[in-house]
Amino acid sequence: MVLLYEKRDSIAYITLNRPEKLNTLNQELIAELERVLADIRDDDNLKVGVITGAGDRAFCAGNDISEMEEMGSSFDARDERFWRTFSKSPFALRETGTLWKPLVAAVNGYCLASGVEIALACDIVIATPSARFGIPEVLLGAVASFGGTQRLTRRIPFGMALEMLLTGENITAEEALRVGLVNRVVPNDQLMAAAEELAGKIARHPLHALQANKELAWRGLDMSLADGLRMEKMFSRILREDKEQRALMKAMVERLQKR
Repeated sequence: MVLLYEKRDSIAYITLNRPEKLNTLNQELIAELERVLADIRDDDNLKVGVITGAGDRAFCAGNDISEMEEMGSSFDARDERFWRTFSKSPFALRETGTLWKPLVAAVNGYCLASGVEIALACDIVIATPSARFGIPEVLLGAVASFGGTQRLTRRIPFGMALEMLLTGENITAEEALRVGLVNRVVPNDQLMAAAEELAGKIARHPLHALQANKELAWRGLDMSLADGLRMEKMFSRILREDKEQRALMKAMVERLQKR
C-alpha cells in the first residue's frame, strides 16, 4: 500500500508509504491522500490528523518525476487523468472550507517540493535535526503548484520565501525553525512520540472549538483586521449557545469556587 491510514481514539495517522522512492507522490498516492483527508473531514470521531513519511530518509521528496514525465510526454488537455491528479492538490479540501480539523506534520529526512507543500498545508510542523526543506521546482523550469508559492510566503518572511523559491536550495531543520517553517525540532527517535503527544493535547478539546479556531486563523490571513474581528465575534456568539461549551464553562466556574 502506498499510504497507511490508522485511527486511534480521536487521532488519525497518515503515513506516506513509498520509502524506496523517498515517499514521492504518484497518482495512486495522491488519490489515497484525497480519500483519507475526506474521511478525516467526515468522521465526527476524529479531531486531529498526523502526517508522516515511512522510513528515515524522507518525509516526501516531491512528485514522482518519472511519472510526471510519462504523463507530460502525451499531454492532452482533455485527459481526465491529468486533471484528476497532478493538477489537483489533496489539500484543496481546505480551500473549499471543508477540512478544518487540525493537521500535524511529522517531518523526517527530505521534505522537498510537494513535500514542503504538504507540510505548509498542515497547521503545526515538527521535524528531526536531519530534516531538509526545499522548493526545487525552479531547477526544472517549473513552479511549486501545490500551494508552494502562496503558502510559503504566508508562513515565513517574504524574502526568505523568495530565496527558497528562486534558488531551489535546501535549508536545514534549524534554519526552518528559525524562520518559522517548523514549530519545533526533536531527536529522530522522538519524532512520532512528540507528534502524538501534541495531537493528544489538541484532541482533548471540543471538536467545534478546534475547527472554529483553525478556520478563524486561516481565513483571517486573507481578511482585513476589521473583517476578521467581526467574523471572530460571530463565531463566538454561535459557540456560546453550544451545550458542550456551556458545560465546560460551568465546570470551570465550579472548580474556581472550590479554591
